[in-house]
Amino acid sequence: MKTQSKVNHKKKNKSISPKKIQTIGFLGLGIMGSAMAFNLIQAGFKVYGYDPSKVSAKQFKKSGGVFCNSADEVVQAVDVIIMSLPTPAALRVSTEVLLKNARPGLVIIETSTLDIKDKELARDALQKVGIHLLDCPLSGTGAQARNKDLTVYASGQSQAIKRLAPVFAGFSKAHFDLGQFGNGMKMKLMANLLVAIHNVSTAEALLLGERFGIPINTAVKVLSDGAGGSRMLQVRGPMMQKEGWLEATMKIDVWQKDMKLIGQALVDTNSPAPLFNSTVAIYNAAIGLGHGESDTAAVYDVLKRMSSKPLKIKH
Repeated sequence: MKTQSKVNHKKKNKSISPKKIQTIGFLGLGIMGSAMAFNLIQAGFKVYGYDPSKVSAKQFKKSGGVFCNSADEVVQAVDVIIMSLPTPAALRVSTEVLLKNARPGLVIIETSTLDIKDKELARDALQKVGIHLLDCPLSGTGAQARNKDLTVYASGQSQAIKRLAPVFAGFSKAHFDLGQFGNGMKMKLMANLLVAIHNVSTAEALLLGERFGIPINTAVKVLSDGAGGSRMLQVRGPMMQKEGWLEATMKIDVWQKDMKLIGQALVDTNSPAPLFNSTVAIYNAAIGLGHGESDTAAVYDVLKRMSSKPLKIKH
C-alpha cells in the first residue's frame, strides 16, 4: 500500500501530459460530486460539470462552477475528468461520451461505487483510444465530502495517480495508491462492510442510552472519546436525534446498491460475515418503512419501532 508520499515509481507513460492540471470536469453532480466540485473550486481549479438534474445544476453554478449543456462539452474543455455516477448504466453512457470525444492522454478519476467488472469494461474500452481510467472510490459521507474529510482509494496506472496528487488534495484528506486497477473497489467494499455494521451498532447503543434517559448528543460526545468510538458514531450518531436522517448524506435506496455489492463479494470469496448479514434486514426494513430517501441514520428509527412499548428503567 502506498500513500501520497510513497507512490510507485514505475517507468513514466509518455502519453500522460506532464503539464500542470488547471481544469477539471465532473460527470455527475449529486451529493458527492457537488461536494468534491465545491472544494476543488475553493482550491483554485476551474471546474466544469454536467448533471441532468436542474437542482444539481443550480447548486453547482452557485458554487462557482461552469455548468455545461452536455457531458460532451465537459470532456472537450478539461484536463481531467472526475466521474461520480449512481449506476452501471450511467457509467456506460459516460464511457460512450468519452469514446466519442476521445483525446489521448486524458485521465478519468472514477469515484463511483460500482461492480469492478463494469469498471473494467469501461477501462478496457477507453484504453484502446488512449484514455486512462482510474478506479478511485471514496470513503466518507456527503457531509464528510463537503468538509474535505474523504479518503481516496486509488488504483490503476501509478504514474497517473502520482500526477493527480494535487487534485486529490483539493477534495480529500488523504489518498492511497493501492496498485492494480480494481483494488480501490475491493478496499471500498471492505470499508462499507464496516460502515454497515458500525451504523447499526451505533443505533443500538444510542437507543439503549435513550431508554436509560441519556440524551443522544451526550452519548455521542462521551462514547466517541472511548474504546467504543467509531467514525459512524461521530458522523451518524448526531443524525439519529430529532429525525436528522431526513437530510440525507447517503440515501438508503442508494446504499442498498452498495449492500448488494458487498453481499456478492462475500459470496464470490466464500467469506463468512455474520455481523454484516445481520444488518441486511435492518436496512431492508428501513426501505419498507418509507425511508428510501432518508439517510442511513434512519436505522435508528427502525430499531425504535421494533419495540412497541418504551422500557421503564428502575433506579
